[in-house]
Amino acid sequence: MTQSRPSSMRDDAGDGSSDQRSDERADAARNRAKILAAAEEIMATRGVEALSMADVAAAAGVGVGTLYRRFGDRAGLAHALIDRREREFQAAYLGGPPPLGPGAPAAERIRAFLHALASRTVNQLDLLLVAETAAPFARFGGAYHAYHRHLAILLAEARPGRDASYLADALLAPLAANLLAYRIGGEQGLTCKAIRAGLDDLLAGVTGPDSGAAEGRR
Repeated sequence: MTQSRPSSMRDDAGDGSSDQRSDERADAARNRAKILAAAEEIMATRGVEALSMADVAAAAGVGVGTLYRRFGDRAGLAHALIDRREREFQAAYLGGPPPLGPGAPAAERIRAFLHALASRTVNQLDLLLVAETAAPFARFGGAYHAYHRHLAILLAEARPGRDASYLADALLAPLAANLLAYRIGGEQGLTCKAIRAGLDDLLAGVTGPDSGAAEGRR
């Protein structure tokens, strides 16, 4: 008959394994923080164009392979740098004070959301340009899905019977990073104030009184 180990021995072994996992998680968190700090320093001193995986790894004191395993590619690193502000923005529109957060009429919340998203996009435009143009559909990831769902819910409330999903895409389209980079950096020199004013005009067409064309669709 095989004897089982004493419970104290089993507990000690289990505690050791747990401590090792905790140490590994702590090391991973420290490495992530070092990598993101190095990437932010490179961006601050040399611009987003200098944000290469090799340079970030060297500045952080980790291997390039570690960077690729953790972030996937340059776009993944850009998303990680964007993430903190993205979390703050999502917390504001999902649970912050009105009109951006709950408690205001749907049309007011849509306007506040679009204005806040315009400012948020312009503030991190260089990084968003890297993240959104890495692949043909890179723009339509987790953040876009969350924005679209949020707008579609509000649009369904503000304009019952309309195609809320399509209208949400239409309102988000002018805020694509590549379009804004082109308009802001081009001859037009588009400002954030002008972007918000244009969004207001679009929103008025979506949430304003029904037009004859809208009646004809019914």
